[in-house]
Amino acid sequence: MTTPLLPDSPAMQRDGYAQPVADAAALRIDAGGADPVTELLAEETPVTLAYNLAPYAVMMTTPADLEDFAIGFSLTEGIVNRASDVTGVAVVRYSRGVELQIDVAPELAAAAATNRRRLSGRTGCGICGMESVEQVLRTLPPVRDDTHIAATAVTRAMRELAERQPLNALTGAVHAAAWAQRDGAVVFVREDVGRHNALDKLAGAVLRAGTPPHEGFVVITSRGSFELVQKAVLLGVPLLAAVSAPTALAVRVAHFAGLTLAGFARDDRMTVYTHPARIHL
Repeated sequence: MTTPLLPDSPAMQRDGYAQPVADAAALRIDAGGADPVTELLAEETPVTLAYNLAPYAVMMTTPADLEDFAIGFSLTEGIVNRASDVTGVAVVRYSRGVELQIDVAPELAAAAATNRRRLSGRTGCGICGMESVEQVLRTLPPVRDDTHIAATAVTRAMRELAERQPLNALTGAVHAAAWAQRDGAVVFVREDVGRHNALDKLAGAVLRAGTPPHEGFVVITSRGSFELVQKAVLLGVPLLAAVSAPTALAVRVAHFAGLTLAGFARDDRMTVYTHPARIHL
């Protein structure tokens, strides 16, 4: 089991890393009174992903778990087909951001260069900089897994995810994604200011650990947007459960890809929008 990096973790002192939170002076007004306070805020940092030193995209992300981000982004972006296609990742810190220098085979880097994003990816944007519909709505491999997952397992996973968000507990400003075993036991959690970044980091954590993604499922703290559905399909999980509603496009993409998509997964309930046969009571 892996543990998300905390602000005081010695691992955060490695080259390339910065603190994922920062202090901020503020004035708290409550019931007619006002008091000066120091608040902890989530950091967002421009992170350049470069393949064989050629820049591909700049994403705004929380500066933690960046190797996981490099692996997960590379897979869900379609730059690599498997984690082993990435032969090295260097985290290089500059004065105003971070560069992830990702080593891949020359032919993969050349393909990435032809499809590189022209704009930066804002915190809430997983597809910024893409120039065509084909880049945004990609052809997905079908989900053929016949796994059956109990509704109580999804409830358990959402509960455990809520208990394992240290950055959000400090700041109240980040999303989280978790991979759970079929019984709902959460194994990996990753947090980020961007929901799509959190899922990319989670994908990287699962793949780097050598865990077969199809042997569990993913739960997220955001709405079920279509780019998250695409990432879940490319990761290879049979089920994605979101705490909020999906979009109509997300439901259509999940339906055609064969992914079970659930929304409003909170307390003891959920709404299953696609392929409900995988869920049993």
